[in-house]
Amino acid sequence: MYGWIWRHLPGPLAVRVALAVVLAAGVAALLLFVVFPWVEPLLPFNNVTTE
Repeated sequence: MYGWIWRHLPGPLAVRVALAVVLAAGVAALLLFVVFPWVEPLLPFNNVTTE
């Protein structure tokens, strides 16, 4: 998968590295601000009981 993405990024090496960093940061931001908050209420980690 990473090879496919790398082959489809345009430009020379410096531009490809910059685009790969921006792409990775965008995916991380999407996960942190959209996906994880949406999934968090569905996870059972808040139902902790000690007896």
